[in-house]
Amino acid sequence: MLKNVAVALVDGVAPFEFGIFCEVFGLDRSEQGLPVYDFAVCAAEEGPLAMADVGFAIAPAYGLDRLEEAELICLPADRQAPVRAYPEPLLDALRRAVDRGARVLSVCSGAFVLGAAGLLDGRRCTTHWMHAPALARRFPRAVVDPDVLYVDEGQVITSAGTASGIDACLHVVRQEHGAEVANTIARRMVVPPHRDGGQAQFIRRPLPRTACDTVGEVIGWMARHLDEEITVEQLAERAHMSPRTFARRFLQETGTTPYQWVLRQRVLLAQELLEATDETVDTIAGRCGFGNAAALRHHFLRALGTTPNAFRRAFRGPQAAA
Repeated sequence: MLKNVAVALVDGVAPFEFGIFCEVFGLDRSEQGLPVYDFAVCAAEEGPLAMADVGFAIAPAYGLDRLEEAELICLPADRQAPVRAYPEPLLDALRRAVDRGARVLSVCSGAFVLGAAGLLDGRRCTTHWMHAPALARRFPRAVVDPDVLYVDEGQVITSAGTASGIDACLHVVRQEHGAEVANTIARRMVVPPHRDGGQAQFIRRPLPRTACDTVGEVIGWMARHLDEEITVEQLAERAHMSPRTFARRFLQETGTTPYQWVLRQRVLLAQELLEATDETVDTIAGRCGFGNAAALRHHFLRALGTTPNAFRRAFRGPQAAA
């Protein structure tokens, strides 16, 4: 279970992206029963380090030696990233960390640090869509996907611009501590508890938004009826659209398909029920719309890389255990 987190800063770091790591991993929320991390901010260069274009600087309390004990090393955006060179001691520290089994997580142009360390070679990754072409040119062995919010390649996690860093951090929390902890932190931050990594970075709206140009009410209905069979034809009828038009509008407004949206919500509901109740896997499968335990196991394993029973053993809350 994750306990030790460090952030590595270079000169010109972006303050918002740096703040994401502080908010998710650096605050003591033990009064809510949430995990407290051994959190450190580390300087990769001589300080004080300027925050990009906003008129203040920061003097981190730790140097690169602190990275040697970190289980997760976070890399915020860097305004000079597409062209700058990074200190070799920082790159060496990142390579050693991954070699010993630690994870690294970048937000936005922080991916360029990972690329310079060779950690993106042969790996799928992402960054802000504006920087994706430059990342692909500079690190041709990286498999750059400009159309997703974040990519989890096991030890190397990369995310797109700004708010997608929150999604990636909560994704790590959910993996390490379960859905209840991640959802509680999200509520404290007043952000959506989950956005799937494969969701589009930005949503194109080729038509002007009007009162009827939305699938919001249908999405609300979907969330309340996850235990039922849901078809595009049903949803289109509720939205007073043809199935083809509804499917196109849904993708435009959510960045995913109705099927993938429902599937992900069902898996999230299953996670919550496995953590918080004593219900059998069969019962939970029915409540989540999977029909039977075999179907739940199949989709749970594909989405989370583990089985429902293994997830329950790892993240079962104290109330359910009682």
